[in-house]
Amino acid sequence: MNKQLRKAVIAGNWKMNNTRFETKALIEELIPKVKDADCGVVVCVPFTDLETAVNLTKGTNIKVGAQNCHFEAKGAFTGEISASMLTEMGVEYVVIGHSERRQYFGETDATVNKRVKAAVDAGLTVILCVGEMLVDRENGVTDELVAMQTKIALGGVSKEKLSQIIIAYEPVWAIGTGKTATADQANEVCAVIRATVEKLYDKVAADALTIQYGGSMNAGNAAELLSKPDVDGGLIGGASLKAPDFAAIVEAASK
Repeated sequence: MNKQLRKAVIAGNWKMNNTRFETKALIEELIPKVKDADCGVVVCVPFTDLETAVNLTKGTNIKVGAQNCHFEAKGAFTGEISASMLTEMGVEYVVIGHSERRQYFGETDATVNKRVKAAVDAGLTVILCVGEMLVDRENGVTDELVAMQTKIALGGVSKEKLSQIIIAYEPVWAIGTGKTATADQANEVCAVIRATVEKLYDKVAADALTIQYGGSMNAGNAAELLSKPDVDGGLIGGASLKAPDFAAIVEAASK
């Protein structure tokens, strides 16, 4: 992390977990544990838990995010949620392009770009996910693939709007598998992302961009990962569902 240049952010991606009752219990346990954090703290919860989470976190340092949003403002898109619907509720963040959306729900680089632009135009802060499959890493195309995903996702996004974007590098082979990229591997790809952003915008914009690591970061490995200069936080999966574990990661990012 380089806190002189950019903000560290730890975001929990709860995925499809927790009822409203469970959400209340987890957030109430989490609030006192992270109240003194010297980094951004975000919980990205299922749509059904958003109102509960927003109400519970009012007056705290915890921000609330959704896990997706549609690229149209309204219309015949059964089952979808627009960016303005999220902001109207008090939601401030949204995850876009997560590998599970790409893998299971037909998300493409093109639709990711459309969602990113809709979200930032509505005033949301986007956690934009990019990352390679295991076969990509084995074939030595990680850098090219992640750079391409970044370029397409940011197409048409102004330098001013870039301040509303966090990029999360999530090697798909390390999500939910217990495998983790080494701290050096994570930093190398985060540096590729930053270099790509510098080419698209400029060095000032790239230096200010928060880039998270999102592949099985946990309480045990967070400190090492976050010690790297281009790793500015984490998008946390399983560990975000346990308040002590999530709080330990927040503590590591606060140092």
